[in-house]
Amino acid sequence: MIASLAGLPLPFWIAAAGVLGLIVGSFLNVVILRLPARMEYFWKRDAREMLELAAEDEAAPPDLVRKGSHCPRCKHPLAAWDNIPLLSWLALRGRCRYCGAPISMQYPLVELLCGITSAIVVWHFGVTWQAAAGLLFTWMLLAAGGIDFRTQLLPDSLTLPLLWLGLLLSLVPVFVDTHEAVIGAATGYLSLWSVYWLFKLATGKEGMGFGDFKLFAAAGAWMGYAALLPVIIIAALSGAIIGTFMLRTRGQDRSVPFAFGPFLAIAMWIWLVAGDPILGAYVRLAGLR
Repeated sequence: MIASLAGLPLPFWIAAAGVLGLIVGSFLNVVILRLPARMEYFWKRDAREMLELAAEDEAAPPDLVRKGSHCPRCKHPLAAWDNIPLLSWLALRGRCRYCGAPISMQYPLVELLCGITSAIVVWHFGVTWQAAAGLLFTWMLLAAGGIDFRTQLLPDSLTLPLLWLGLLLSLVPVFVDTHEAVIGAATGYLSLWSVYWLFKLATGKEGMGFGDFKLFAAAGAWMGYAALLPVIIIAALSGAIIGTFMLRTRGQDRSVPFAFGPFLAIAMWIWLVAGDPILGAYVRLAGLR
């Protein structure tokens, strides 16, 4: 059975990865929406305990797995056919079947993005352990970037496992060896940590959050210290272009803060799947060879 599956052509695996990505993307929507609410609930609960305040009679937000999906407006539980990734949103024309309320564009966008990026990972790496690791990398970046985009929070429950997984994979190694991964992780963290404190000392303001340090450390752990400079350049460029466009479309000025984590996640993913071609193109354009 395994041998017969291994003999299937690459286009089959690319399509399978795309379908799997759509399914995983549906779950990532749950993570993006529910994890921050649960974090806030437990932060408040722990703070009240530390301050010895009376506990509030408030139910915990639904967990990530056991509680079924429901319409945010009418609270009606959604049937299985209402949760088919991408297709249900299209069939319902972006509205709840039960109350007609608009369904956020986030749902189909995250599902579609997860499906496309998953297919690209398998197309790039083939049917290999690198592809399997790359899929996990992609899904965790989507969840972290999506949460940061909505809430300007990068949860430790996503960034730290991503960092440690990158270090563990370096023992094999899958992408880079342990020497590169450890130095990359330390350099990634300390570089943004230094920028944070220099900016704060100079302006009295916080330019980024500690979650960005951990996510950049994960970039070093997965791809080595040599990837850090191009990743931060791509992140800065994409942040400047997309961020400016978003601020203008919303009628906001540059003083309005926005999350850097999504652009860092974009840059990390781009470098994982296209770092060598980008570097090769730069070397040729610069006349270095």
